[in-house]
Amino acid sequence: MKKPELLVTPASVAHIHDLAKAGADAVLVGEQRYGLRLAGEFKRLEIIEAVNVARQYGIRVYVAMNALFHNDKVDELGDYVRFLADTGVDAIVFGDPAVLMTVRETAPHMKLHWNTETTATNWYACNYWGRKGAKRAVLARELNMDAIIEIKQHAEVEIEVQVHGMTCMFQSKRSLIGNYFEYQGKLMEIEKQKYEKGMFLYDKERDNKYPIFEDENGTHIMSPNDICIIDELEDMVDAGIDSFKIDGVLHEPEYITKVTELYRRAIDLCAEQRERYEAEKDELLAQIEAIQPKHRPLDTGFFFKETVY
Repeated sequence: MKKPELLVTPASVAHIHDLAKAGADAVLVGEQRYGLRLAGEFKRLEIIEAVNVARQYGIRVYVAMNALFHNDKVDELGDYVRFLADTGVDAIVFGDPAVLMTVRETAPHMKLHWNTETTATNWYACNYWGRKGAKRAVLARELNMDAIIEIKQHAEVEIEVQVHGMTCMFQSKRSLIGNYFEYQGKLMEIEKQKYEKGMFLYDKERDNKYPIFEDENGTHIMSPNDICIIDELEDMVDAGIDSFKIDGVLHEPEYITKVTELYRRAIDLCAEQRERYEAEKDELLAQIEAIQPKHRPLDTGFFFKETVY
């Protein structure tokens, strides 16, 4: 049976060694100037190093260019795409058509993954971008299991699904928190807020904490819970989903590595020894629950409920 790729977001170049040993098949890296909500900042030198490390282990490197680009950055895209092509990355993750058009002009051989995080909700949209040049579609996080399986059945492209980690609930291009601090006459290093793990919006009525951070792309408010679907992989494995993603944003590297190790075991058992997977999956979930940060409850996202807006 075909195994889904296990895709993980590393916190650093050194972290890639640990993730590869834990069983990752691919890593997603990038820098905040061009990519959104990554677990670590990878400038050009780090991307070169990431590719070199990944090649040692035979795993793939994808680079995020899924930011929302304004006119001031459009002229930079060609140079960055050429750099990525020369470096030998395996794919570029994009949401903005400006990236697709730039790749066509400067590196037409480059593999593209379409990822807007919100609009990949039907197979027509996936196939539209596939016919424009994308080889993969990253599905919206608000889809339930039936919708995911149905999309895969009709898709002309690879399908990627997030199976673990937090999701973005709100993004503004404005520096909302930074502007608030400035209004108070205080200074804030916006670049560092991406890695600040102690900023929350608190909903007293529901007792929820929504992680919040800022970077060059603005303000991001994340879900109060982490998706965890390690004990419910059967339907997606049977459907042939191409890639399972673990999103490590705002988590410690050690946590991401351990979660990767557990999902590696779950995927291998689910694809090769289904009865053993059924027998072990509750224990795999329990091991994640044991290391889960107290302020980050686990749930199954929208996998088993209807989307309500």
